[in-house]
Amino acid sequence: MTAAPDPRVLHCDNHLLVVSKPAGVPTVPDESGDESLFDAARAWVEREFDKPGRAFLAVVHRLDRPVSGVVCFARTSKGADRLGAQFRERTVTKTYWGVVVGAPREAAGELEQELWKDRAKNRVHVVREPREGSRTARTRWRVLETRGGASLVELEPLTGRAHQLRVACRALGTPLAGDLKYGAPDALPDRSIALHARALELAHPTTRDPLRFTAELPALDVWRGWRVGRP
Repeated sequence: MTAAPDPRVLHCDNHLLVVSKPAGVPTVPDESGDESLFDAARAWVEREFDKPGRAFLAVVHRLDRPVSGVVCFARTSKGADRLGAQFRERTVTKTYWGVVVGAPREAAGELEQELWKDRAKNRVHVVREPREGSRTARTRWRVLETRGGASLVELEPLTGRAHQLRVACRALGTPLAGDLKYGAPDALPDRSIALHARALELAHPTTRDPLRFTAELPALDVWRGWRVGRP
């Protein structure tokens, strides 16, 4: 079992815990048996607030294991219900940055795809027509910068489908760096993929105040040197 690092906390209040997830750590426990971000975040709450027994913490959304960036947990059942409703109703804005191989032919656009997941192989395919188990995915994207045979792109998922952004980048002819499953030629040194949940915007579950959280880019060569910089 691999222990997860202590979470990098971006925000904490009575109802919310927002952290920056490292690539390579599962959001929730999986078959690997490695400690998850959820485990590490709950342990942090218990230490920080001297909680006896198990602290309440609820998962309201997830990132794939090789993806880094902003993850929000709920610290109360009321927070979990209200945050979950925001994600279901798609009133949350999620902004991702990705480093892709090559450059898209256009500077920006919106992509609509019909996606079907092969659960046995954990791989998502684009299908021509809707079929049993397929779901429509919509992704808005734009190029932020291109240099040295790679591009930094901003991606906004307008739907929440498995591997949606990874498949979208492949469809643009520019797979995410390190994403061997969807067409990248080479792996990254830490086996991550160059996809980062850069920002998350939502309403506070009790005050309804608008909130925006931003996660720093990973300290990996593939993310260095872009003129857009770091927060």
